[in-house]
Amino acid sequence: MEQPQVSAHVHLAGEVIGRHQHDYHQLLYVSAGVLAVRTGEASWVASRARAVWIPAGTWHQHRVHGQSSVYTLGFAAHDTPLSSRTPVVVAVDALTHELIVACGEPSLPEREAGHLFAALRDRLKRSRVQPLTVPVARSPLLRQACDLVTADLRQPRTAAWLARRIAVSERTLARRFRSEFGMTYPQWRTNVRVFHAMVLLAEGTSVSEAGRACGWATTSAFIDAFGTTMGQTPGSYRSTPDGSGSNSDPPGSAC
Repeated sequence: MEQPQVSAHVHLAGEVIGRHQHDYHQLLYVSAGVLAVRTGEASWVASRARAVWIPAGTWHQHRVHGQSSVYTLGFAAHDTPLSSRTPVVVAVDALTHELIVACGEPSLPEREAGHLFAALRDRLKRSRVQPLTVPVARSPLLRQACDLVTADLRQPRTAAWLARRIAVSERTLARRFRSEFGMTYPQWRTNVRVFHAMVLLAEGTSVSEAGRACGWATTSAFIDAFGTTMGQTPGSYRSTPDGSGSNSDPPGSAC
């Protein structure tokens, strides 16, 4: 079995890697900061707790939020520890994190690398697929609705308000969200708010201000929603550059 190609780099906030594709599968992981991954269909977030799996041949682009320590692992097209044919976000637990970081060490002995990669493949096969996805609207009507909400996340835009603004019934609006996004309007809005909160926290915004900027009335409500979605509090996510209490950076040069 071929060993994945691994690279580790530090990227500066605001960097954009333009639209491209690979003839191999790619796993994107961020031990510090946030990396937003976008295709023509949706956006995903790579962070310390979540990696993004991008199948071979998928057109995508990246945007860096906050100085980010990024690991990329390339798997041959026939080597598929994850069977999804579309990008997915997978949970990264403590062991998977350590395996990815270890695989990124320079001059790793071949035998040791083989053991680490085998363990990593096994962990990925057992990884839980996470639900945080921000889909891109296809229809003009739903695109208009999404733009109205994301233009100011501080405002508590209800389904009734949104339906009135785009001149449809609440039932029609609900049906559009389910048919295009596979989720309800409240589920989509929560994902969008958490997505933007992750970006703000990575850029150094305080927990309370990130919560207010993304529309939560109280900090405690923000902490509850963020914790339910991300599996950790926004405070622990923001507490150090990598959210772990460790300030280690990956090997490799800034690019």
